[in-house]
Amino acid sequence: MHKFFTSKELINENIGKIIGDDVKHIMKVLRLAPGEEVILNNCEGIEYLAKIDRVNKQEVILDIIETIEGSNESDIKITLYQGLPKSQKMDLIVQKGTELGIYEFKPVITSRVDVKLKGEFKKLDRLNRISLEAAKQSKRSIVPKVLDPMSFNDVLEEMDSLDLMLVPYENAEGFGIKTLINNLKKENINLNDIKTVGILVGPEGGFEEDEIIKLKDKGAHIITLGKRILRTETAGFVAASLIQYELSDLGGVI
Repeated sequence: MHKFFTSKELINENIGKIIGDDVKHIMKVLRLAPGEEVILNNCEGIEYLAKIDRVNKQEVILDIIETIEGSNESDIKITLYQGLPKSQKMDLIVQKGTELGIYEFKPVITSRVDVKLKGEFKKLDRLNRISLEAAKQSKRSIVPKVLDPMSFNDVLEEMDSLDLMLVPYENAEGFGIKTLINNLKKENINLNDIKTVGILVGPEGGFEEDEIIKLKDKGAHIITLGKRILRTETAGFVAASLIQYELSDLGGVI
């Protein structure tokens, strides 16, 4: 069944409305007609079974049948703190990260971020559009947000609000996700209590040593993702997948 996202302001108890680019897609590509049922999402995680009432060039009007219980979201909220990459790499990071269940994306300006990017990052509209399209494709229950770039020091301050902070680092050896999970269990930490996870990935040039020291001092877990060096646009995917497997639904249920 097709899913569409629309602002919560366009949904009430009985009627929903779709406007914008999706109208043309519904009319010209999907060729949906009155009477057909779809899923309507209010962009904040609430979904409805709805039936198309009428379609015109400006809008699609739907009758709300019922609220759908359940969610396609992960049990944990993963924030990807991504060191600003060059070129169009952030497009791929947002698209695939959304498919993998990342909750939100926060670009970060670290010491080795390209100087030109520090004052020229003006891609938020496009990146949030990419997130929306990926959320539709992967049938997410929310649309992850791509937020304004933040400083490395801002990341340090936000760590206090997270249950877990992971930092993939090419010079880390031996200490990976497996060891981390085992250590948490030995410390009698209930893994089900971990609900918010941050993943901080460095830009193409990686981290400065003093940045790693500051992260350690704040309680971040500096981890390895294996013997092979991963690109900045790959490291976040791998770390998110591993933590989703260990703490959430990526591996299915036993």
